[in-house]
Amino acid sequence: MSERFRALHRPGEPLLLPNAWDYGSAAVLAGEGFAAVGTTSLGVSAVHGKPDAGGATRDETVALAATMRTLDVMVSVDVEGGFSDDPGEVAELIATLAGLGVAGVNLEDGRADGTLRPIGVHQAIIEAARGHGVFVNARTDTRWLGTGDTLERVRAYGHADGIFVPGLSDLGEIARLVESTPLPVNVLYQPGGPSLAELAGVGVARVSTGSLLYRASLRGALSALRAVRGQGEPDLPSYADITAMLPEPR
Repeated sequence: MSERFRALHRPGEPLLLPNAWDYGSAAVLAGEGFAAVGTTSLGVSAVHGKPDAGGATRDETVALAATMRTLDVMVSVDVEGGFSDDPGEVAELIATLAGLGVAGVNLEDGRADGTLRPIGVHQAIIEAARGHGVFVNARTDTRWLGTGDTLERVRAYGHADGIFVPGLSDLGEIARLVESTPLPVNVLYQPGGPSLAELAGVGVARVSTGSLLYRASLRGALSALRAVRGQGEPDLPSYADITAMLPEPR
């Protein structure tokens, strides 16, 4: 499964990976003909009323992956930071997901308190996730959190299968990132940012939608409700808008 998934990561012809938050959204996306569907930790957290990036939705994430296995689509799961700083526990989680037929996982180094994991710790987490037949996408939140050295982190995570740096929007910077690593590069699509064609043009291999579809679904619901009331269109909720409504990480 992971080799088929890996083959979809083609620099210059990127995989567009839409991110689901429950079985219904995953089924709709699979029905659109996407070869692979990811999950969004923000969407899963919001559905269950738990904080995002706080390691609170391990069971819910595994349960969603288990239901998605019935769909005719490859599945990549956002497991935040692995829901643990213990490599053994992370290895156990990835083995469980591999047993469910999951093709890939996304592992981030950002923490809920706005800091980054020490490089050595995240290197160990990536290593623990390898060897289970699952594509390991190493995400660094240097740009997302505004701290740390992106290229240092990208080099340090070179034993992963792919690199993900959300928050980049400058094509020149994205091109330099692609040139800095032999691994397939994943970026986050941003409304108003570079188009899929422009990202392909600088060698990006994967483009994720992240929480965008979940947030757009909330806007759609509000739009329908406001139409009933004769009101105008709502704005697209931001990531910060959603996290502000969720419980604080413990």
